[in-house]
Amino acid sequence: MFIIKIRNAVKVFGPITAVAGVDLDVAQGECFGLLGPNGAGKTTLMRMIIAATPLTSGDIWVDGKDIRKEPRQIKANLGMVPQEDNLDPDLTVLENLIVFARYFDIPKAQARERALESLRFFELYERQRAKVEELSGGMKRRLLIARSLTNQPKLLILDEPSVGLDPQTKHLIWYRLTSLREQGTTLLLCTQNMEEAWRLCNRLAIMNQGKIAALGSPQELISRYGGTQVLETRFPIEKKDLVLTKLKEHGLHWEEIEDTLHIFLGDGQLLDEELTQVLAIQNQHVPTLEDVFLRLTGRSIRE
Repeated sequence: MFIIKIRNAVKVFGPITAVAGVDLDVAQGECFGLLGPNGAGKTTLMRMIIAATPLTSGDIWVDGKDIRKEPRQIKANLGMVPQEDNLDPDLTVLENLIVFARYFDIPKAQARERALESLRFFELYERQRAKVEELSGGMKRRLLIARSLTNQPKLLILDEPSVGLDPQTKHLIWYRLTSLREQGTTLLLCTQNMEEAWRLCNRLAIMNQGKIAALGSPQELISRYGGTQVLETRFPIEKKDLVLTKLKEHGLHWEEIEDTLHIFLGDGQLLDEELTQVLAIQNQHVPTLEDVFLRLTGRSIRE
Protein backbone atom coordinates (compact mmCIF):
# COMPACT_ATOMS: atom_id res chain seq x y z
CA MET A 1 0.00 0.00 0.00
CA PHE A 2 1.28 3.45 -0.93
CA ILE A 3 0.85 6.31 1.52
CA ILE A 4 2.04 8.87 -1.06
CA LYS A 5 1.15 8.75 -4.75
CA ILE A 6 2.41 11.45 -7.09
CA ARG A 7 1.45 11.63 -10.76
CA ASN A 8 3.00 14.12 -13.21
CA ALA A 9 3.44 16.78 -10.51
CA VAL A 10 4.50 20.17 -11.87
CA LYS A 11 5.23 23.41 -10.06
CA VAL A 12 6.12 26.58 -11.96
CA PHE A 13 7.25 29.85 -10.41
CA GLY A 14 7.14 32.44 -13.19
CA PRO A 15 9.82 31.41 -15.71
CA ILE A 16 11.22 28.71 -13.41
CA THR A 17 9.96 25.12 -13.41
CA ALA A 18 10.86 23.88 -9.94
CA VAL A 19 9.22 20.46 -10.31
CA ALA A 20 8.94 19.08 -13.82
CA GLY A 21 6.53 16.15 -14.11
CA VAL A 22 7.41 13.92 -11.14
CA ASP A 23 5.87 10.46 -10.69
CA LEU A 24 6.52 8.79 -7.36
CA ASP A 25 5.10 6.22 -4.94
CA VAL A 26 6.08 5.91 -1.28
CA ALA A 27 5.06 2.70 0.48
CA GLN A 28 3.53 2.74 3.92
CA GLY A 29 6.09 1.92 6.61
CA GLU A 30 9.23 2.66 4.60
CA CYS A 31 11.83 5.38 4.97
CA PHE A 32 12.02 7.14 1.64
CA GLY A 33 14.78 9.65 0.91
CA LEU A 34 14.76 12.68 -1.37
CA LEU A 35 18.29 13.65 -2.39
CA GLY A 36 19.47 16.39 -4.70
CA PRO A 37 21.63 19.51 -4.97
CA ASN A 38 20.34 22.96 -4.10
CA GLY A 39 17.58 23.98 -6.49
CA ALA A 40 16.78 20.40 -7.53
CA GLY A 41 13.12 20.71 -6.47
CA LYS A 42 13.21 18.64 -3.27
CA THR A 43 11.79 21.27 -0.94
CA THR A 44 9.14 22.36 -3.42
CA LEU A 45 8.00 18.75 -3.89
CA MET A 46 7.92 18.26 -0.13
CA ARG A 47 5.84 21.41 0.32
CA MET A 48 3.37 20.20 -2.28
CA ILE A 49 3.05 16.85 -0.45
CA ILE A 50 2.09 18.62 2.79
CA ALA A 51 -0.35 20.91 0.90
CA ALA A 52 1.70 24.03 1.72
CA THR A 53 2.42 24.87 -1.93
CA PRO A 54 -0.28 24.35 -4.60
CA LEU A 55 0.43 22.26 -7.67
CA THR A 56 0.58 23.94 -11.05
CA SER A 57 -0.60 20.65 -12.57
CA GLY A 58 -0.65 16.96 -11.80
CA ASP A 59 -2.00 15.06 -8.79
CA ILE A 60 -0.84 14.05 -5.31
CA TRP A 61 -2.61 11.75 -2.87
CA VAL A 62 -1.52 11.30 0.75
CA ASP A 63 -3.03 8.36 2.63
CA GLY A 64 -5.63 8.09 -0.13
CA LYS A 65 -6.66 11.76 0.11
CA ASP A 66 -6.35 14.31 -2.70
CA ILE A 67 -4.22 17.25 -1.49
CA ARG A 68 -6.44 19.69 -3.40
CA LYS A 69 -9.68 18.43 -1.86
CA GLU A 70 -8.68 17.37 1.66
CA PRO A 71 -5.61 19.39 2.76
CA ARG A 72 -6.77 19.78 6.38
CA GLN A 73 -7.38 16.05 6.81
CA ILE A 74 -3.95 15.32 5.35
CA LYS A 75 -2.20 17.78 7.68
CA ALA A 76 -3.99 16.28 10.67
CA ASN A 77 -2.28 12.92 10.06
CA LEU A 78 1.26 13.96 9.27
CA GLY A 79 4.19 15.32 11.24
CA MET A 80 6.66 17.85 9.92
CA VAL A 81 10.22 18.51 11.13
CA PRO A 82 11.50 21.73 9.51
CA GLN A 83 15.17 22.42 8.93
CA GLU A 84 14.99 25.70 10.84
CA ASP A 85 14.25 25.88 14.56
CA ASN A 86 10.74 27.30 15.13
CA LEU A 87 10.28 26.33 18.77
CA ASP A 88 8.67 28.88 21.11
CA PRO A 89 11.50 30.41 23.19
CA ASP A 90 9.07 31.71 25.83
CA LEU A 91 7.89 28.22 26.76
CA THR A 92 9.55 25.33 28.52
CA VAL A 93 10.42 22.10 26.75
CA LEU A 94 7.26 20.40 28.02
CA GLU A 95 5.05 23.43 27.32
CA ASN A 96 6.22 23.52 23.69
CA LEU A 97 4.73 20.07 23.17
CA ILE A 98 1.54 20.61 25.16
CA VAL A 99 0.73 23.93 23.45
CA PHE A 100 1.41 22.40 20.04
CA ALA A 101 -1.15 19.67 20.81
CA ARG A 102 -3.90 22.33 20.81
CA TYR A 103 -3.66 22.54 17.02
CA PHE A 104 -4.99 18.98 16.92
CA ASP A 105 -7.65 19.43 19.63
CA ILE A 106 -5.93 16.86 21.85
CA PRO A 107 -7.25 16.96 25.45
CA LYS A 108 -4.75 18.49 27.85
CA ALA A 109 -4.26 15.36 29.98
CA GLN A 110 -3.66 13.24 26.89
CA ALA A 111 -1.36 15.90 25.42
CA ARG A 112 0.73 15.88 28.59
CA GLU A 113 0.95 12.09 28.58
CA ARG A 114 2.08 12.03 24.95
CA ALA A 115 4.55 14.85 25.53
CA LEU A 116 6.24 13.09 28.44
CA GLU A 117 6.39 9.87 26.44
CA SER A 118 8.08 11.67 23.54
CA LEU A 119 10.54 13.40 25.86
CA ARG A 120 11.54 10.04 27.30
CA PHE A 121 11.91 8.59 23.81
CA PHE A 122 14.28 11.39 22.79
CA GLU A 123 16.11 11.50 26.14
CA LEU A 124 14.80 14.96 27.07
CA TYR A 125 12.66 14.01 30.06
CA GLU A 126 15.10 15.50 32.56
CA ARG A 127 15.00 18.83 30.68
CA GLN A 128 11.21 19.16 30.55
CA ARG A 129 11.19 22.33 32.71
CA ALA A 130 14.07 24.02 30.89
CA LYS A 131 13.49 26.95 28.54
CA VAL A 132 14.29 26.36 24.88
CA GLU A 133 17.14 28.88 24.97
CA GLU A 134 18.87 26.71 27.57
CA LEU A 135 19.07 23.75 25.19
CA SER A 136 21.96 22.79 22.93
CA GLY A 137 21.45 22.61 19.19
CA GLY A 138 21.16 18.82 19.36
CA MET A 139 18.53 19.00 22.10
CA LYS A 140 16.49 21.50 20.08
CA ARG A 141 16.62 19.16 17.09
CA ARG A 142 15.40 16.25 19.20
CA LEU A 143 12.64 18.44 20.61
CA LEU A 144 11.51 19.41 17.10
CA ILE A 145 11.19 15.73 16.19
CA ALA A 146 9.40 14.99 19.49
CA ARG A 147 6.94 17.80 18.75
CA SER A 148 6.22 16.38 15.30
CA LEU A 149 4.97 13.16 16.93
CA THR A 150 2.32 14.94 19.01
CA ASN A 151 -0.56 13.86 16.75
CA GLN A 152 0.87 10.33 16.33
CA PRO A 153 1.27 10.78 12.57
CA LYS A 154 1.21 7.99 10.03
CA LEU A 155 3.63 9.99 7.90
CA LEU A 156 6.61 11.93 9.28
CA ILE A 157 8.39 14.36 6.96
CA LEU A 158 11.88 15.51 7.93
CA ASP A 159 13.94 18.25 6.31
CA GLU A 160 17.67 17.70 7.02
CA PRO A 161 17.07 16.17 10.49
CA SER A 162 20.74 15.87 11.46
CA VAL A 163 22.23 18.99 9.89
CA GLY A 164 24.86 20.64 12.09
CA LEU A 165 24.75 18.00 14.82
CA ASP A 166 27.64 16.32 16.61
CA PRO A 167 28.17 12.59 15.91
CA GLN A 168 26.61 11.40 19.19
CA THR A 169 23.38 13.37 18.70
CA LYS A 170 23.22 12.44 15.03
CA HIS A 171 23.43 8.73 15.78
CA LEU A 172 20.83 9.02 18.56
CA ILE A 173 18.40 10.65 16.12
CA TRP A 174 19.09 7.99 13.49
CA TYR A 175 18.44 5.26 16.05
CA ARG A 176 15.15 6.85 17.13
CA LEU A 177 14.00 7.35 13.54
CA THR A 178 14.77 3.71 12.78
CA SER A 179 12.66 2.74 15.81
CA LEU A 180 9.76 4.85 14.55
CA ARG A 181 9.95 3.19 11.14
CA GLU A 182 9.97 -0.26 12.76
CA GLN A 183 6.81 0.74 14.65
CA GLY A 184 5.09 1.47 11.33
CA THR A 185 5.60 5.20 10.84
CA THR A 186 6.40 6.18 7.26
CA LEU A 187 9.37 8.54 6.99
CA LEU A 188 9.97 10.94 4.12
CA LEU A 189 13.49 12.26 4.51
CA CYS A 190 14.90 15.24 2.63
CA THR A 191 18.68 15.20 3.06
CA GLN A 192 22.05 15.95 1.52
CA ASN A 193 23.81 13.70 4.02
CA MET A 194 24.82 10.60 2.09
CA GLU A 195 25.62 8.59 5.23
CA GLU A 196 22.20 9.44 6.65
CA ALA A 197 20.48 8.33 3.45
CA TRP A 198 22.51 5.11 3.34
CA ARG A 199 21.76 4.20 6.96
CA LEU A 200 18.08 5.13 7.14
CA CYS A 201 16.43 4.86 3.74
CA ASN A 202 14.83 1.79 2.22
CA ARG A 203 14.60 3.63 -1.10
CA LEU A 204 15.84 6.91 -2.54
CA ALA A 205 14.96 9.31 -5.31
CA ILE A 206 17.79 11.51 -6.55
CA MET A 207 16.36 14.72 -7.99
CA ASN A 208 18.06 17.03 -10.45
CA GLN A 209 16.62 20.06 -12.27
CA GLY A 210 13.09 19.32 -11.09
CA LYS A 211 13.05 15.70 -12.23
CA ILE A 212 13.84 12.31 -10.72
CA ALA A 213 17.20 11.25 -12.10
CA ALA A 214 17.28 7.85 -10.34
CA LEU A 215 15.15 5.73 -8.04
CA GLY A 216 15.96 2.64 -5.99
CA SER A 217 17.51 1.34 -2.80
CA PRO A 218 20.93 2.78 -1.87
CA GLN A 219 22.66 -0.46 -2.88
CA GLU A 220 20.72 -0.68 -6.15
CA LEU A 221 21.75 2.85 -7.09
CA ILE A 222 25.40 2.16 -6.33
CA SER A 223 25.30 -1.05 -8.38
CA ARG A 224 23.52 0.67 -11.27
CA TYR A 225 25.48 3.91 -11.48
CA GLY A 226 28.64 3.51 -9.41
CA GLY A 227 30.24 0.57 -11.19
CA THR A 228 32.85 -1.41 -9.29
CA GLN A 229 35.60 1.17 -8.85
CA VAL A 230 36.09 4.92 -9.04
CA LEU A 231 39.46 6.35 -10.10
CA GLU A 232 40.47 9.91 -9.29
CA THR A 233 43.04 10.89 -11.91
CA ARG A 234 44.93 13.89 -13.20
CA PHE A 235 46.36 14.58 -16.63
CA PRO A 236 48.44 17.18 -18.48
CA ILE A 237 46.09 19.82 -19.86
CA GLU A 238 47.56 19.41 -23.37
CA LYS A 239 46.46 15.74 -23.28
CA LYS A 240 42.83 16.50 -22.43
CA ASP A 241 41.38 15.90 -25.92
CA LEU A 242 43.24 12.60 -26.21
CA VAL A 243 42.09 11.42 -22.78
CA LEU A 244 38.42 12.28 -23.33
CA THR A 245 38.43 10.70 -26.79
CA LYS A 246 39.89 7.46 -25.42
CA LEU A 247 37.39 7.36 -22.55
CA LYS A 248 34.53 7.74 -25.03
CA GLU A 249 35.96 5.00 -27.23
CA HIS A 250 35.96 2.61 -24.26
CA GLY A 251 32.43 3.58 -23.20
CA LEU A 252 33.61 4.86 -19.82
CA HIS A 253 31.74 7.44 -17.77
CA TRP A 254 33.58 10.23 -16.00
CA GLU A 255 33.04 13.47 -14.13
CA GLU A 256 35.48 16.33 -14.64
CA ILE A 257 36.44 19.04 -12.18
CA GLU A 258 39.28 21.28 -13.29
CA ASP A 259 42.24 18.96 -14.04
CA THR A 260 40.83 15.95 -12.16
CA LEU A 261 38.78 13.19 -13.75
CA HIS A 262 36.63 10.84 -11.68
CA ILE A 263 36.37 7.73 -13.85
CA PHE A 264 33.74 5.06 -13.15
CA LEU A 265 34.82 1.52 -14.02
CA GLY A 266 32.32 -1.32 -14.37
CA ASP A 267 32.85 -5.08 -14.28
CA GLY A 268 35.75 -6.03 -16.52
CA GLN A 269 36.51 -2.44 -17.54
CA LEU A 270 40.14 -1.32 -17.43
CA LEU A 271 42.14 1.64 -18.65
CA ASP A 272 44.18 0.79 -21.73
CA GLU A 273 47.95 1.21 -21.83
CA GLU A 274 47.83 4.60 -23.54
CA LEU A 275 45.52 6.01 -20.85
CA THR A 276 47.55 4.56 -17.99
CA GLN A 277 50.63 6.29 -19.37
CA VAL A 278 48.88 9.68 -19.56
CA LEU A 279 46.74 9.59 -16.42
CA ALA A 280 48.16 9.91 -12.92
CA ILE A 281 45.90 8.00 -10.52
CA GLN A 282 45.58 9.98 -7.28
CA ASN A 283 43.07 7.72 -5.55
CA GLN A 284 40.84 4.73 -6.19
CA HIS A 285 37.95 3.43 -4.11
CA VAL A 286 34.81 1.34 -4.07
CA PRO A 287 31.85 3.47 -5.25
CA THR A 288 29.72 5.15 -2.61
CA LEU A 289 26.32 6.81 -2.64
CA GLU A 290 28.10 10.15 -2.85
CA ASP A 291 29.81 9.04 -6.09
CA VAL A 292 26.40 8.15 -7.53
CA PHE A 293 24.96 11.49 -6.40
CA LEU A 294 27.78 13.43 -8.04
CA ARG A 295 27.65 11.36 -11.21
CA LEU A 296 23.92 12.03 -11.64
CA THR A 297 23.85 15.68 -10.58
CA GLY A 298 27.32 16.97 -11.46
CA ARG A 299 30.02 18.50 -9.28
CA SER A 300 29.44 22.21 -9.84
CA ILE A 301 28.20 24.25 -6.87
CA ARG A 302 24.64 25.59 -7.07
CA GLU A 303 23.05 28.38 -5.07
